[in-house]
Amino acid sequence: MMTSADDITNWLISEGRELGDGVAIVEGYSARLVEAGVPLSRANIAQRFANPLLVAWGVIWTPEETSQYDVTHQMLETSSYVGSPFEYVHTNLKPLHKSLVGLDPDLDHSSYLELAEAGGTDLYAMLLTYGDGSQNGCTFVTDSSNGFQGEHIALIQRTGVGLACALEPVTMRKSTESLLRTYIGDGPARAVCNGTIQRGESSVVEAVVVFTDLRGFTTKSETWKEEDLIEALNGYFDAVVQAVIDNGGDVLKFMGDGILSIFTIDENKSREAQCRRAIDAVRASVSSLEGLNKDRRKEGLEALAMGTGINVGSVTYGNIGSPGRLDFTVLGPAVNIASRVQDLCKSLDETALATEPVALSLPGTFEDRGHHSLRGVSEPIKLFAIRS
Repeated sequence: MMTSADDITNWLISEGRELGDGVAIVEGYSARLVEAGVPLSRANIAQRFANPLLVAWGVIWTPEETSQYDVTHQMLETSSYVGSPFEYVHTNLKPLHKSLVGLDPDLDHSSYLELAEAGGTDLYAMLLTYGDGSQNGCTFVTDSSNGFQGEHIALIQRTGVGLACALEPVTMRKSTESLLRTYIGDGPARAVCNGTIQRGESSVVEAVVVFTDLRGFTTKSETWKEEDLIEALNGYFDAVVQAVIDNGGDVLKFMGDGILSIFTIDENKSREAQCRRAIDAVRASVSSLEGLNKDRRKEGLEALAMGTGINVGSVTYGNIGSPGRLDFTVLGPAVNIASRVQDLCKSLDETALATEPVALSLPGTFEDRGHHSLRGVSEPIKLFAIRS
């Protein structure tokens, strides 16, 4: 017996919903459409995020593979979105049925041309409505010479509510997790989502602590225009944060112009490996800032400079705060020393300085800068600069 719309919907709101995996849901749904006689060759199901950086995530299914993707807010202003079937359904709030045969390269959007070039003959796009009122676009493509027939589109429409029911809880979880990652980093976000770190709970871990600060921020904040200051801060944050993320670290917080990052050490990540990743992140951030300064000089703007302190040791990792407001952070002497070391970068004319435990983990990477007194630390400590 051929799979019916009711069969597909029942699967979506029961077994499918319980999968809790967007990829698995879209794979199962698409396969059942094919079993029901829909000549489907590609499905693209997008869902909206509540996130300041990402506007949506999506799943693309083909008979050969299934993949996920993210959509940034900036992408919605590009030619890849403007004029696309996704923009059409979101703007007009109604479905779109369009043949991909005989397209006009001068008039038709590039997405239609690309789908046609890949063998697509017909496209159907519609919206899935979630409980919060958000509208989520999806497209279906066939490579059948007959295109989508009325009964195929009717089947997709009838099962759309079930698809929304299955995907909405997945989207809510992903939205929450992405929001937490945006503000507290990957590691802390996983811990908070898993419920392993509640208010008052903490754990002691070993980590490489990296504290970065923008030079002369106080003077800049008093003398620069607000828009110029924000633009400079965003460029500086981009340089540092992306370097930390690319090298597997977590950016825990921004403190004015200060950035606190950690590279956690565990049974799978040795002290040496994490010190190396932290140093690679510092080098990458310096390189990115140099690129930013090159552009700033061309525009007649003042170059930016930063200082970075690097230390390794035990830190207390967890949530602190009141019952109604929490902050995820790391505390301990290792963090304080990294901050104090960063303070010395200016007086020692160094972009980055590391403590002796970091230098001992990576022989040949540093140059000795002697012993120095740190505020709040009883004994002078030995500092090292990163070699070029």
